[in-house]
Amino acid sequence: MRIGIVGGTGGMGEGFALRWCKRHAVIVGSRDAQKAREAAESYTKAALAAYGNTAGSITGDDNIELGKDVDILILSIPYEFIDDTCNKLADKIRDNCIVVSPIVPMMRTEAGFIYIPLEQGKRQAVEMIAEKLPPRQRIVSAFHTISEVKLKNIGQGLDADTFICGDDPGSVATLTQLVTEIAGLRPVYLGPLALTYQAEILTPMLLNAAKRNKLKHPGVKLI
Repeated sequence: MRIGIVGGTGGMGEGFALRWCKRHAVIVGSRDAQKAREAAESYTKAALAAYGNTAGSITGDDNIELGKDVDILILSIPYEFIDDTCNKLADKIRDNCIVVSPIVPMMRTEAGFIYIPLEQGKRQAVEMIAEKLPPRQRIVSAFHTISEVKLKNIGQGLDADTFICGDDPGSVATLTQLVTEIAGLRPVYLGPLALTYQAEILTPMLLNAAKRNKLKHPGVKLI
C-alpha cells in the first residue's frame, strides 16, 4: 500500500513513517520538497537501525505532489491550513484514495487548551475536509489522542486506543488494519464521520489534564 503523509516532517508524520514502512511505501510531505527528502533519508536510517530491513520504504516529496498516486492520504497539518491544503489537493488525489484526518481544532488560552468549534462556533476539522475532498465516504478520522513522542519511539508499543469514525465500511476497515500494524494501538470504531467531534475534543482535555497533573504523554484506553 502507498501511504502519503501531508505534513510528514512533523512528529506525527515521523512516527507514522517509522511504524508503517515495515510493510508499506510511505511518502512524507512538506511544503519544501527538499526538506521532505532529507527527512525521509533520516527516517529510513532510523528504521533500518531498528528493524534491520523493511519490506516497505520511506521517500519524500512536496505536500501536494505526493497526493497523485497514494492509496491512503494522512493530513497531518494544523487546523488553519485545511482550506488551502485541501483546495490544492482536490484535483490531485485519485477517486479511490482514502483521506484520514487526525486534525484537532484547538488553541491555547489563559485558561488552558480549548476546542475551537465549541468555544468559537467554527467547524469541525473533519467536516471541512469532507466538504473540500469529496466524496464524503472516503474520509475517515483517527489518531486524535495519540502522543507523537510515543509514536516515534518504535522500540515500544503505545498501549492505547484510537477512535475511528467514518461512513464507509470499506474505508474504515482499511484504516483499522493500518492501526493494528502499530504495536500497542487498538482501533475502536466510534461511529459515523459526524461523531468525530467526540474524538477531536478529547485532545485539549488530555493536554489540560497532563499539564495540571504532571502527566507525560497521556493517551486514552478503554477498560
